[in-house]
Amino acid sequence: YMKTIAVIGLGRFGFYIAKSLSRLDINVIAVDNDEKRVQEISEYIDDAYIVDSINKQALEEIGVYNLDTVIVSIGENIEASILTVMALKDLNNKTIIAKAINSTHGEILTKIGAFKVIYPEKIAGRMLVKKLIDNMTVEEIDVSNTIKMVKFVATDNFIYKKISEIESEFKNLKIISYKTSGIWSMQIDPFYQVKKDDLLVFLGESKYIKEFYKQI
Repeated sequence: YMKTIAVIGLGRFGFYIAKSLSRLDINVIAVDNDEKRVQEISEYIDDAYIVDSINKQALEEIGVYNLDTVIVSIGENIEASILTVMALKDLNNKTIIAKAINSTHGEILTKIGAFKVIYPEKIAGRMLVKKLIDNMTVEEIDVSNTIKMVKFVATDNFIYKKISEIESEFKNLKIISYKTSGIWSMQIDPFYQVKKDDLLVFLGESKYIKEFYKQI
């Protein structure tokens, strides 16, 4: 008896999960309403379907009912994510693990029956910081569809300023790491004063990162 897990939403996170599960002895059903994503995952997974996951009947037709585990990784559409979890509950799926964009979204998902809520942006952020490559001057990494991480060498706008000053100047961004004299600091010291040649890593929504570039 092969365990079946459905993964709904094949953005970066969902795609990665579906692909990883397909390597194990697990039967994966992959679902997204985007044809291109479904096509991409079908290289790894036989049961890949273009379906609107808020449509209960459509989910039932492709076998997403009475399953032990369903992972909902719908990107930025909170409404679709909530309606999907509700449909999955109605179809008697037992353990629903859902990705949330923020804590309010997470609380709603828990209330309507998600067994576990994950915040991949936080996890991905931690993992990515560790993987940041040293030798690039400016580098950006997409953490999700709307969240980016940017690494750059401190410019004159930042040198001699304290981390706390920089953060209050750029309220929508967070400094998640900095490197000074060859050593990365993950524990941010708000009183640390940025020096010449330091590397700074900021995390924030793409729209704020765009504006931020003008000020680097």
